[in-house]
Amino acid sequence: MSGLRGWRSELVWTLGDPASNVAALRHFPDGLLLVEDGRIVDAGAWSDLAPGLPEGVPVEHLPGRILTPGFVDGHIHFPQLDMVASPGGALLDWLERYTFPAERAFADPSHAREAAGRFLNSLLANGTTTAMVFGSVHRESVEVLLEDALARDMRLIAGKCLMDRGPEGLRDTAEGGAAETSGLIRAWRGRGRLGYAVTPRFALGSSREQLALAGRLVADNPDVWMQTHLSENTAEIEATRQAFPEAADYLDVYDRFGLVTDRSLFAHAIHLSDRELGRMGQARCACAFCPTSNLFLGSGLFDLKRTTGFGVKVALGTDIGAGTSWSLLTTAAEAWKVGQLKGTTLDPLTALYMAGRGGAEALGLQDRIGAFEPGMEADFVVLDPGGAPGLARHRAASLSERLFALMVLGDDRTVERTYLAGNLAHSR
Repeated sequence: MSGLRGWRSELVWTLGDPASNVAALRHFPDGLLLVEDGRIVDAGAWSDLAPGLPEGVPVEHLPGRILTPGFVDGHIHFPQLDMVASPGGALLDWLERYTFPAERAFADPSHAREAAGRFLNSLLANGTTTAMVFGSVHRESVEVLLEDALARDMRLIAGKCLMDRGPEGLRDTAEGGAAETSGLIRAWRGRGRLGYAVTPRFALGSSREQLALAGRLVADNPDVWMQTHLSENTAEIEATRQAFPEAADYLDVYDRFGLVTDRSLFAHAIHLSDRELGRMGQARCACAFCPTSNLFLGSGLFDLKRTTGFGVKVALGTDIGAGTSWSLLTTAAEAWKVGQLKGTTLDPLTALYMAGRGGAEALGLQDRIGAFEPGMEADFVVLDPGGAPGLARHRAASLSERLFALMVLGDDRTVERTYLAGNLAHSR
């Protein structure tokens, strides 16, 4: 799309956590969003901006809708899209019974290519415009996904799993995995709005040699991210302790190989010591809070207040396919329930922040996405509060109450449209 264009509707976004800084909330009940060439030109009150509009600028009026920046999914698995609701036990059992068989199918490029379209369509249908994505161990699983995202001009970060200690059919070698990862970085670096993440699946899936090579890739490529799993399940933690007895704790396994940096994102991070959280805060890395997955597998209750208290950045993650919903609205609702059990209620405005700006901050992309500020990328969602049963007649009054109802009752049915760089990418 080129040329100035506007949308008139209720606008809401954040520049920080409104629960700790009320000035971080931006809310215009009758607002105007202006976009040109895929970027935000301005956003604010209709009464302030409309008089200065050049003649002939098209403005679409969307009464009763809410426009907010596109959602950011901090942790999701591409090759697990077809195995949601697989009734395994705890993490390690569930991996063996369902995850690994599903991921073996991605050795077939045609299967991966067909799945890529469905995967990205599902993200967009739920208002997710940016995601941090695990591929399978197969190089092609990442290539076809990035190709599809590039064609849509979607901001996506993905990586091939490194697993030289993986099961049959899902095993690379330390040198081979590093070579494929290096090739993928060279091939996709700087293309469109794509990013690459060095992706050791988890400590138990890689040898010391592979983790060392992953650390070297991170050090040699400062523009890439690193993603992996950390302290999701108590049995996994104990197995990791036995496999790496020289490490002080689970995080230290990664730290010894140079994998704890300000571009590292650790999924789950439920059962962490003060030392681990302190080190994460010091390194300015991030973690992904995946409540539907953690509850589904019985992994534990993430302590948001304690984690952020150490200065650790937190994104929300759906963790498809252990997660049970693609919707970050639903994910935020489950995060609220986890907070209730932990005695730390999640403010709905904080949930909005985590689903957008907070996710952008966790990925170091806050200068590009997550807010309606001039010059930022125009990825946004049109939410229809009446799209789900119960919402249309809900008697919420304040913005916080309305967002809470939207979070608890909303899902893909409340996502009317999703825009990427100002272009319509999904319409309900």
